[in-house]
Amino acid sequence: MCVFCKIINGEIPSYKIYETDTVMAFLDISQNTKGHTLVIPKKHIESIFDLDEQTGRDLFEAVVKTTNILKNKLGFKDVNLLNNNGSLAGQVVNHYHIHIIPRYGNDECYFKESPHEANFEELAKLCEKLTK
Repeated sequence: MCVFCKIINGEIPSYKIYETDTVMAFLDISQNTKGHTLVIPKKHIESIFDLDEQTGRDLFEAVVKTTNILKNKLGFKDVNLLNNNGSLAGQVVNHYHIHIIPRYGNDECYFKESPHEANFEELAKLCEKLTK
C-alpha cells in the first residue's frame, strides 16, 4: 500500500486542510513554502493517465477550495500548482497528487523555465498533428 493510501486510511498521521468523500488535502511534510499542501484522490490512482473525469473534477474543485482557504488564512498573493506524472517528470509517490505551493517574496523556492526560443514553424506542425 502506498504512503498516501496509508494517510487516507489513518495509518499515518496527516495535517488535513480539506476533505470530501472523494478527495483529501493535507500539508506536505516537506513544506517548500509555508502552507505547501497536497491534494489527492482517495481512491488509488497512479497518474493523470489513469484519472477518470469525475475524479478529476472533484480533485480540481478541491484544489480551488484549498488554495482559497490557504490564501485567506496565510495571506500570500501568488501560488504554484504543480503536478508530476511518472519518474521522468519527477513523480516520487505513485499516487496522483497536486501540490499547492504558496509564494511569498524571497521564499527561495525556484522552478527553472525553459531557455528555448519559440520555433513557430515547429509549433504549427505540432498543432496540426495534435488537432488532426
